[in-house]
Formats: sequence, structure tokens, C-alpha cells
Amino acid sequence: MASILGSSGSPMRDIEAGALQRWRFANIARSISTLVGRPAAFAVAVLLIVLWAASGPLFGFSDTWQLIVNTTTTIVTFLMVFVIQNTQNRDTVAIQIKLDELIRATQGAHNAVLDLEELDEEQLRAYLERYEQLAADARRRLAQGRLDTGSPDIKPAR
Repeated sequence: MASILGSSGSPMRDIEAGALQRWRFANIARSISTLVGRPAAFAVAVLLIVLWAASGPLFGFSDTWQLIVNTTTTIVTFLMVFVIQNTQNRDTVAIQIKLDELIRATQGAHNAVLDLEELDEEQLRAYLERYEQLAADARRRLAQGRLDTGSPDIKPAR
């Protein structure tokens, strides 16, 4: 595990020790999400629905017969919302950290954009307008036969 020096001069770990716990909800959620995202899980779900529908005549399509599938699917859906949301949140954070690292490590990149997701709508709009202007300028340079590469300065969003 790599380490870097913190502001106090002592090594900081890239990964917190607590992040490696074995039985956290996130680990369980990731495992469940991976399992139910496979084609075999979909096939099992389809098979269960087919078996339920085929059992309809045996139970006279009773209210209880309908209630079983409705209750089961409602419970499974309710629980899966939390599992999927947890997995999605973790993936989003991981992608954001990777993007931040690419920005941080790229010479000429603007470190001010590292935490754009924390800005309010007005500040985001100001950055967006500036980057749209940079893109328009680059397209103009291309149309003139010039290069569209470089790291032009940006003005901070106000």
C-alpha cells in the first residue's frame, strides 16, 4: 500500500484502515448488486414469474395467489433500491476521485475544478460558460487551420 507524507510529515495511507473491513454494508451491497446483475439472476427471476403464472390455475387465481407475488416483488424492489443506491454512490465517489487525481496530476490542468460537484448552480454555470467559450475558440482555431490544443488560463468562477 503506497503512502505519502501528510502536512505533519508523517506518512498518510492512501486507503484508510477502516475501509478494508470485511463485513460492511457496502461490501454486502456490492456482492448482491454483482450477483443480481448477472444474466443467470435475470433468468431465475423470469423462471419464478413463469412458475407463479403457471400456478395461477391451481390456486384459482385467488387474491392470496396475487398477494404473494405482489408482496414478494414489493419487498425485493424496496430492498434492492438501497443496495443499488449504495453501490452507485460508491462507484460515483470512486470515479470522482479518479478524475480528481487525473486533474491533479496533469501539468497545466486547473486544480480549481477538483471539487466542482460541491459548487452551487450559479458557480457551475460560470465554469460551464467559460469552458464552452474555450471549446468555441478551439473550433475557430481549427477552422483557421491552427491547433486546438493547449492549456489556456481560465478566470475563476464568481
